[in-house]
Amino acid sequence: MPSSWCAVCCARASSWRSSDYPAGLVSVDGPFGDGGWQPCSDRSRQRGDPLTGTGSRGMQWFLIEISGPWGSRAFLDPPFDTTLGRALIQRIEGAGMRPLAIRRTGRRREQTSWSWASVDSRPGHESVRWGSVDNPEELLDVPLDGSTGEASDRPIFAVCAHARHDQCCAVRGRQVVTTLAAAFPEETWECSHLGGDRFAGTLVMLPHGLYYGNADDGDAVRIAEAYLDGRVVEEHYRGRSSLSHPVQAAQHYARLALGDEGIEAYPPLSERETTTPEGGSGWTVSLGTDAGPVTVELAESASDPLLSTCSATRQLRVRQYELAGLTGPAAIPARGSSRSLRAERSDGP
Repeated sequence: MPSSWCAVCCARASSWRSSDYPAGLVSVDGPFGDGGWQPCSDRSRQRGDPLTGTGSRGMQWFLIEISGPWGSRAFLDPPFDTTLGRALIQRIEGAGMRPLAIRRTGRRREQTSWSWASVDSRPGHESVRWGSVDNPEELLDVPLDGSTGEASDRPIFAVCAHARHDQCCAVRGRQVVTTLAAAFPEETWECSHLGGDRFAGTLVMLPHGLYYGNADDGDAVRIAEAYLDGRVVEEHYRGRSSLSHPVQAAQHYARLALGDEGIEAYPPLSERETTTPEGGSGWTVSLGTDAGPVTVELAESASDPLLSTCSATRQLRVRQYELAGLTGPAAIPARGSSRSLRAERSDGP
C-alpha cells in the first residue's frame, strides 16, 4: 500500500451499525465509554476538543472532479479505477501535492469530461488553475508544475462530504455544502477526506488553504464572506494548510489577544521547540506585526485518549497547544487593511 494521503487518512469506511462491532466491544469498559458508541463529532463537541492548530499540511493541491459515488478511499477504492487511482496518487504526491476528489453537490450527471484544478497554497503564491480532459487516463499527462490550465481568481470552497469515509462528514458536511452552494454555487464543491473527521462539518478555503471545523454549528456563509473579505472567523478556524501546527496555534492566540482578523496577519518569522518550566514540551513562535515582532510561548500536551473517527476502535492521544505567554511591542495597531478577494474574482471555472 502506498504511504499516501488516501492510504493514511482514508483507510476505513464508516457505514456502521451496532451489529457491526465485535462482541463485547460496545460496553461501559470499552473504548466508547459509558454512553456506548456515538458519532465522533458528537463526542468531540462533548469533550470540547480545541480546533486550534489542527489543520493538516497542504502546500499544493491537485483536485480532480469525480461526479459519481466515491469509495471509502476516493481514488483507491471502486467504483473509481483503482489501478488508475494508484498511479494518480503516486504521481501527484510524488510532485509534492495533495490529491483531492471534488464534485458538485446534488448533481450526479453522467461524466463525459474530467475537470481538474491545480492549487498553490504557499503564502505569496496563492493561485488556482483549471483544466479538463476527455478521459481520466489523460490526467496522468497533465503537467503538475502550474504551466498549464486557465488561471482563475475564483476561490474554491471545498466541503468534506465523503460519506463512505465517515458518517459525520456525510451528515454534517452535507448541511454545510448545501447551505454554501445555495449562496455560492460556482465556488462550492463537495470534496473527499480532509482530515479532522471529529470536527465535521469541515471545509477548506482555497487557494489560501484555510481549514474550518464545526461549521454546521455556525454560519457557513459568514465564513465564506469573511474569506472573500480577507478575514478569518476565529471561532471555527483550525489553521492554514501551509503552516505548521505550532504556528497555526500561535496565530490563533495572537488574534485573540490583538484583534487582527486578516488572513495575512501575524506571518511567522521563526519557530523553535522548547521545554516548559515544568519540563514539558513547548514552542516559541515569533510572528510579525507592523509594530514589530510578537513572541508567543506555547505549551504542547497530549489529550486524553479519544476516538478520532466514527470507524475508530483504538483510542489515540492528539497534540494540543495552550498559551503560556505572549509578548510584543507595547502598542500594536490593528492593520484594518485585510486584502479583499471580492474585487479580484473573475468568472473562471
